[in-house]
Amino acid sequence: MNNFKNFKIKPNLTNFVGDKIKIDRIINREIIVQKFKIEDSKAKQGTKFLTLQIELNGTNNIIFTGSKILQEMILQVPENGFPFKTTIIRENEYLEFT
Repeated sequence: MNNFKNFKIKPNLTNFVGDKIKIDRIINREIIVQKFKIEDSKAKQGTKFLTLQIELNGTNNIIFTGSKILQEMILQVPENGFPFKTTIIRENEYLEFT
């Protein structure tokens, strides 16, 4: 009989650290985006949402948003581009990185 520990399988952890805050708290404020992930939304079927691990004033925070524009923009950042400084602004009816 095999023993699981002999497989030497380690979990693939991508934990996000910090308090969950509303995106409105960081609009027009400089932040550092450390990492992100995009997943299927459980609340709105057929859509995706973005999770951001950010640093604001030296403190780690987590933000969730369904913004398609932010999702499209962050997917264009090269892997070696993280972490990066940015400001999220509200332009008309949508959010964008600047």
